[in-house]
Amino acid sequence: MKKDIRIKKFYEKTVETWFLLCAIIAILFLGIISIYLFLEGTPAIFKIGLKEFILGSKWMTSAEIFGIFPMIIASIYGTLGAIVLGVPIGIFTAIFMAEIAPEPIVKIVRPAIELLAGIPSVIYGFFGLIVIVPIIDNIFGNGGNSLLAAIIILGIMILPTIVNISESAIREVPKSYKEGSLALGASQIQTIFRVILPAARSGILAGVVLGIGRAIGETMAVILVAGNTPLLPESITDRVRTMTSNIALEMSYAFGLHQEALFATGVILFIFIILINVALHLLVFRSEK
Repeated sequence: MKKDIRIKKFYEKTVETWFLLCAIIAILFLGIISIYLFLEGTPAIFKIGLKEFILGSKWMTSAEIFGIFPMIIASIYGTLGAIVLGVPIGIFTAIFMAEIAPEPIVKIVRPAIELLAGIPSVIYGFFGLIVIVPIIDNIFGNGGNSLLAAIIILGIMILPTIVNISESAIREVPKSYKEGSLALGASQIQTIFRVILPAARSGILAGVVLGIGRAIGETMAVILVAGNTPLLPESITDRVRTMTSNIALEMSYAFGLHQEALFATGVILFIFIILINVALHLLVFRSEK
């Protein structure tokens, strides 16, 4: 009997140690990537100048002029546009699947959403290039490759993340909340918007922020539809280049200060991601409080 207990404790201790080791490895990878990125990118920021690098409006590699402000603006505009387009559709789809749709419909919609999540980004970009870009060109002209095309593609790409996480958060709300609201005379729609969504707010926010992270970090699809012109956009139909696109397009042939400037662009992008995650934790903490 005592031997069995010792074996069980040894087994549990071994499993706990293995889990701890996996967590340490994950954190270690993050630390290595972060340190390498900052070591490679920070020197360029000091050489170019923080103000000139972040607020500079020209990117001319031949003259060693590196200003990423147009690419920062393009990334922000593209992400905000994707949020405006994708978040309402994603949340309403999650509400439909969790609270309104009958089970046979859910069994059709959920696999479709999961399939949407599994489509490679290059396929999204190819679809945008063949379908969305010509439509924009026919309506607005200017070739079709534009910030608007990037927004539409990114809005579609973040849908699966928002839908899946938001649906899970809504389903985790205790049924007693819904039953109590309905018992007090509230309609189903009133219950959804005044009781269930506020209770699931932290999970929905997590899905939205993860969707934002995908939008701001997307590369291949944006390269195919955005036009890749490093200029400040004055219109939603202008060609743009995001920070991720800039790195992907030029890293293969960059060297010297040019290469360091691309790493520095990655540093700025990394800081954006950190700020988004900090904002998530603050919002979740506030909502829980």
